[in-house]
Amino acid sequence: MLSFDLRALEAKAVQVDGSLQPDDPIWEEADNRPAEPIRVSGRLSTAGEGRFYFTGTMEGRVEMACRLCLEDVDVEVSENVHFLLAEIGAEEADDPEVFLYDPNARLLDLRGAVRETWLLTAPAFVQCRDDCKGLCATCGTNLNERTCSCTQTTTDSRWGALLRHQGDPH
Repeated sequence: MLSFDLRALEAKAVQVDGSLQPDDPIWEEADNRPAEPIRVSGRLSTAGEGRFYFTGTMEGRVEMACRLCLEDVDVEVSENVHFLLAEIGAEEADDPEVFLYDPNARLLDLRGAVRETWLLTAPAFVQCRDDCKGLCATCGTNLNERTCSCTQTTTDSRWGALLRHQGDPH
């Protein structure tokens, strides 16, 4: 569960143990969604009038294509997270690191904060291995699996001056 009664939160801290599903409506179309539910655990407590502080962990997994060869890669994401939630209109409303909530709501929903934290934590790109050779730019062969018979393409002559100085420290 990632939603909590605001009145109960004002009285005492709560333990958070919930998950955010990959198909939750909180995700936007272009988001780097997790491959499985993100597990969120920690402590949510009051941090003054209209403010709440979460500290805990977020764990999940993302599946992405290698940026060089396009093979699927699984990446585990595990992060210690801390964030502040404040009422809309609070002093902190202009701080991009503070998540805002509607002061008239009955529930404090952590899903938006978890989504934003995931997007900042999960990698933007991955590489299947350090020595990935990628794809041939001409025929598309995965050079990790086999070589191709394509010839080296000629470089635009406008780059010639740079190529002559390649490796030259000056």
